[in-house]
Amino acid sequence: MPSEYSRKIARILTSLDAVTSEEDIVALGSGIHKLSGDLSDFWSIKVSVNYRIIFKFDSGDVFEVDYLDYH
Repeated sequence: MPSEYSRKIARILTSLDAVTSEEDIVALGSGIHKLSGDLSDFWSIKVSVNYRIIFKFDSGDVFEVDYLDYH
């Protein structure tokens, strides 16, 4: 993980820890969206031009969190 993004990633992960609804996810800001295709069960948050944090959300819980370049 590039060190220049460590603070941003920490903020995102802290925010995800507080999420309890899809409305909370959307309220985190622009660029957050539900994915499609093979990753249709995941949400995505932009970290940099190519990298995203993706995660699943169900019943008030965030899980299967990953950091990847899916483009």
